[in-house]
Amino acid sequence: MMRSTADHLLRTYLTLMVVSTAASSMIWGINTLFLLDAGLSVGQAFAANAFFTLGQVLFEVPTGVVADTVGRRASYLLGTATLVGSTLLYLLLWQVKAGFAPWAVASALLGLGFTFFSGATEAWLVDGLAASGYQGSLESAFAKGQVASGIAMVGGTIAGGVLAQSTNLGTPYLVRAVLLVLTFVVAWRAMHDVGFAPKPRVSVTAEMRDILRSSLDHGLRNPPVRWLMLAGPFTAGVSVYGFYAAQPYLLQLYGHTGSYAVAGVSASIVAVAQILGGTSAGLVSRAFRARTSVLLLTVIVTAVVLVLIGLVASFWLALALLAIWATMFAAAMPVRQAFLNSLIPSAQRATVLSSDNLFASAGGVVIQPALGRAADASSYGQAYVISAGLQLLAVPFLLLARRDSSAADRGPANDNRSANDNRSANDSGSVGDGELDDDGVALVEGLG
Repeated sequence: MMRSTADHLLRTYLTLMVVSTAASSMIWGINTLFLLDAGLSVGQAFAANAFFTLGQVLFEVPTGVVADTVGRRASYLLGTATLVGSTLLYLLLWQVKAGFAPWAVASALLGLGFTFFSGATEAWLVDGLAASGYQGSLESAFAKGQVASGIAMVGGTIAGGVLAQSTNLGTPYLVRAVLLVLTFVVAWRAMHDVGFAPKPRVSVTAEMRDILRSSLDHGLRNPPVRWLMLAGPFTAGVSVYGFYAAQPYLLQLYGHTGSYAVAGVSASIVAVAQILGGTSAGLVSRAFRARTSVLLLTVIVTAVVLVLIGLVASFWLALALLAIWATMFAAAMPVRQAFLNSLIPSAQRATVLSSDNLFASAGGVVIQPALGRAADASSYGQAYVISAGLQLLAVPFLLLARRDSSAADRGPANDNRSANDNRSANDSGSVGDGELDDDGVALVEGLG
């Protein structure tokens, strides 16, 4: 029965990843082109994206608290509904050629929608699998989700580009809203909180204060988690710019700035790389003794690739380098997720994960418009070279995480030990992972 529940949870997770990613990715290949077509400059387009990440910064922790108090399912449904409304608002602003200020507000609302997802979805899966006696590993579960979302992103980005080419840039946004409604229906029917029960509420304010205090204990006050969080602004901020700047940059190299289908296909290359990165997660985790080794290597190598992307003059070579960059980044993601989740207890999981996303989003708030201005003043290529230097600023924090990390850093073979150590610490009032009972300890067993 428990095995059946775990299988059902994993299937639901994968289904949600597919439908939500298919919906979201309809615009990923053309979003920058859409903003430019609406009358925004390059700098304003990336500033609008920065307001998206600013929305994530402002709302990450409050929505994480919602997930930890009201429930993960409720948070996911609220996020889906918010994204439907903000996507339709985007479409309206494009039609009326609105000024920058309304775009900033609409982008912040999009950020709000995604914050309801960010910590809640991951926490829902981890807690549910732990409670149902899942015998696999966190990395394998996250890798499956990454592959599923990558497949959906291939279809979504190509479809969005083709639709924009054959109709107009607004059609993919309308289709996205329809698919998000479908996502809401799927989540309403299939997503139920397992392994998590909201605490009886006496005072919402007091509960939020307690959760935030505990989240600090298990987040910023927990050394390896703190260093991972502080590295996030540099890696995440650069990655968002690198993806969205690729749309106009590749079209510039291609020589036909109106070829929206080419933009969609080029974005789908990133999705294919995500699939390859997810499927290679097992090989990557077995090849390195420490998870921080994987993170350090990928940050350094992808920085070199970013420099090369900025220096080449060939569309096809830039496209190949973009695929290498995305594959390296994607291969590291399941490793980072497993490492982080193995250090966070259930009661504060969504809030701590949201805090991690907050730091990542904060990097995007500053880095995206700065690189956008650099591209405006010089070129996209020059901005890619600058982005490589910014990404390397994450290296000192990852080295500190390596220094302060526990057995959780030493890969799959040590995850059971780490989970037991965390549980014992939690019983004594220290940082721990106390939700893992005997059936749930295997949850943080490494990728195999």
